[in-house]
Amino acid sequence: MGNDLGPHLAPRFRYLRDPLFLACLIGYFVNRLLIRPHVHGGFFHNSFNDLICIPFWIPIMLWAMRRLRLRRHDEPPTWIEIVLPVAIWSFVFEVWLPRASWLPKPTVGDPADILAYASGALVSMVFWDWWYGRKRRQEPTAAQPFTAD
Repeated sequence: MGNDLGPHLAPRFRYLRDPLFLACLIGYFVNRLLIRPHVHGGFFHNSFNDLICIPFWIPIMLWAMRRLRLRRHDEPPTWIEIVLPVAIWSFVFEVWLPRASWLPKPTVGDPADILAYASGALVSMVFWDWWYGRKRRQEPTAAQPFTAD
């Protein structure tokens, strides 16, 4: 299945093969297995997972939506596909769940986590725009035919 979107649109989003997703996946396991056991407190213990939350979960979410035919294109994530999960996850994990009395061990809401989600989302949007935009600019167009120099 080729890129049938045409040269004027962004190339296909790579979902679970997206380089930012893969970097976050590797970063998660490096943090979990190598850093956190030896470092107590600080950025890698408190904020790293919140920072990589959006670039990690958005490709998984969009891949699932595409497979369920809820997403009708393979373009990079749109701003709404990034901002909406940030708002929902911020509310659920930092407002609703910390107040849920039915949880056996209550969680604690942290506004710094929302800042980390938003920062990860911003970095993701910039990266995906650059990465897939760069690939779009490299595709030959009718005005610039492909040459094998």
